[in-house]
Amino acid sequence: MATYVLVHGAASDSWYWHLVAPELRARGHDVVAPDLPCGDDAAGFPEYADTVVAAIGDRVASGADLILVAQSLAGFTAPLVCERVPVRLLVMLAAMVPAPGESAGDWWGNTGQPQAARELAEREGRSVESGEAVTFLHDVPPAVAGELLSRPSPGQSGTPFAAPWPLDAWPRVPTRFLLCRDDRLFPAPFMRRVVRERLGIVPDEMDGGHLPALARPKELTERLEAYREDVGPR
Repeated sequence: MATYVLVHGAASDSWYWHLVAPELRARGHDVVAPDLPCGDDAAGFPEYADTVVAAIGDRVASGADLILVAQSLAGFTAPLVCERVPVRLLVMLAAMVPAPGESAGDWWGNTGQPQAARELAEREGRSVESGEAVTFLHDVPPAVAGELLSRPSPGQSGTPFAAPWPLDAWPRVPTRFLLCRDDRLFPAPFMRRVVRERLGIVPDEMDGGHLPALARPKELTERLEAYREDVGPR
């Protein structure tokens, strides 16, 4: 069995994975879902990677097969983790794909995300400034969305967005990308282009918006399991 390392996105915490983690554990897997120091102004992506590596702990020494799943902003953190521990497979989930030397703050303009999001909003007849609920929760079940909105937010420091991404190249680890066709933050046509240009691969696709672990946890689990079976044991 594998150890799934689930890394959440910006202004979030491990609760994001609370519907996926039990699905994976029911299949006999170990699950690690650390809380990143999102609200800490002293923490950037190196410290985020430190947190993930610390959560993995001695599992590497015991021969664990690590499958690292990176949601959204965690696309900047996950490759740093891959440089420090032997990851069997990296799954980028509706994730930002950094270029060497690029800051997360510059990523948006460099990739053309604002224009892509605005064009999608116009096609759907809504304002791009409609608010986070419209952008992120449009396909999340109401009960789950309500629970999310009732939880205190850890906040998101601007520190990780300022520094250049430190790697010279993408790590030498098998990488799959799973985009969400109804994502309003990273529209599908935009994401297909970014993945092709920056990773040189064709992304896989599933229905749903930017938060599939909350909206479609069972389907996401099946997707992750299919990736695991495809890559095989180390």
